[in-house]
Amino acid sequence: MYGKVLAVRDVTKVFEEGRQRVVVLEGITMDVAPGEVVALEGPSGSGKTTLLSIVGCILTPTGGEVEIAGRAVRRSDEGTLREVRRRSIGFVFQQYNLFPALSALENVEYSLNVRGVEGRRAHDEAARALERVGLADRAGFLPRDLSGGQKQRVAIARAVAGGPPVLLADEPTANLDTATGAQVLDLFRDLARSEGRGLLVVTHDPKVRRIADRVVGIRDGRLTDVDVAAA
Repeated sequence: MYGKVLAVRDVTKVFEEGRQRVVVLEGITMDVAPGEVVALEGPSGSGKTTLLSIVGCILTPTGGEVEIAGRAVRRSDEGTLREVRRRSIGFVFQQYNLFPALSALENVEYSLNVRGVEGRRAHDEAARALERVGLADRAGFLPRDLSGGQKQRVAIARAVAGGPPVLLADEPTANLDTATGAQVLDLFRDLARSEGRGLLVVTHDPKVRRIADRVVGIRDGRLTDVDVAAA
């Protein structure tokens, strides 16, 4: 087991357009351990989405280094980054991003196909992932026939299928009512801790503090505070 499933070291990100030079992130250093839930809070424009994109191997930092499951990725080519995303990172978004023509099971199964798992093995693993999130009885349902909370559970099943050590969630409760959001957060916490996955949640929702081991603040591209959450 890795000591840290996610390590960010002195990361900076600068965007340049013509003569404009905008420093979006400056000197970001943080870790996420196996089984740990870390909430990243900050206002719009603070840099949190850029940071999530960098640790998700979607954007490349201007400086510093990111390690995913012990592997340094900053100088990796796009093919290697794509492989890291497929094998080591599970994403959950506020908009669910499910394929409307595929059933819940098929949505999860497709994510496994992308990770190189196919056939009966993919089918069985997708079914187990849906069972873990409490949706075994909704496996054949299309997204249009699922509630918002059920769609988010499918998205979580898709993210954890295949066993990626890092889970990244971008405002996962934004489209859910209070009770459903609390259930989804409890599921996140239980999956992270029971399966030893590191979970980084970007959020405006103060309820995420309830499940977090740490809360990290970000303002103007810098980490501003680190609190021990009252779990």
